[in-house]
Amino acid sequence: MTIQPFDPVEYKAAQRQDWDAVAKGWKQWWKTIEQGAQPVSDRLVALAEIQPGHWVLDVATGIGEPAITAARIVGPTGRVVGIDQAPQMLAIARERAASLELPHIDFVEMDAEAPEFPAFTYHSILCRWGLMFLPNLAATLRKFRGLLKSEGRFAAAVWGPPVNVPLISVAMNTVRQQLQAPPPPPGVPGPFSLADVTVLEQAFSKAGFTSSQSERLTVTFEWASAEAYTGFQQAIAAPIQAMLANEPTERQERVWRAVTDAARKHADSEGTLKLRNEVICITARR
Repeated sequence: MTIQPFDPVEYKAAQRQDWDAVAKGWKQWWKTIEQGAQPVSDRLVALAEIQPGHWVLDVATGIGEPAITAARIVGPTGRVVGIDQAPQMLAIARERAASLELPHIDFVEMDAEAPEFPAFTYHSILCRWGLMFLPNLAATLRKFRGLLKSEGRFAAAVWGPPVNVPLISVAMNTVRQQLQAPPPPPGVPGPFSLADVTVLEQAFSKAGFTSSQSERLTVTFEWASAEAYTGFQQAIAAPIQAMLANEPTERQERVWRAVTDAARKHADSEGTLKLRNEVICITARR
């Protein structure tokens, strides 16, 4: 089988389409997502030392986090801008911000690798589970650095190694096994492409950031059953949806049954799944 060379333009276009396709699923499951993920948003905001009146940029904000968490802190004298290239995800973020009466937050459709803001605009930049999907990470981090004020901070979160992130790997590994699909080659963006802390810290250092520090955080996601876990993955997992898109319906159903069987192995005596996952948080100064 011939391996096609990686095309970043094609990749980003596909990402936009894939994440838009699962936006409704994210809206359906956002409470489950944020109950597990809120500690990450809280930690990023703390690491970035966000204060009332600050201006904050949230990169790859999706359905609005950690932008909404930051907006609660900066208050009406501050400003938060969340950017994402998937308009349907941003529509949900706007709905959430409106329901929380947060008028000092904006959500803008924008390619994270081509930020269109004046230099020295933001006190802080945040990114929760977005850096792993950027094809040109080093160049993009340099651009972000230019958007920060003097002594501004960048705080980001990425996933740890697959073995420590069953939230994703239980489903992803099962799908790959069922399809006999190889893992992506090194250097290709994906959920675990920055799971090596050394690689992550070097990327920030090469971009000119200073005082970078990383730490590990454990977050727990919970489902009532293995079937609920599978329904969750069917609704929100854009990478898996893309892998299955061209498979016949019968094979897709067989694959999802295998995911349920794999998830059931992680259930407790009552059938509930509580999956603990490793997150790597990094913070650095301009």
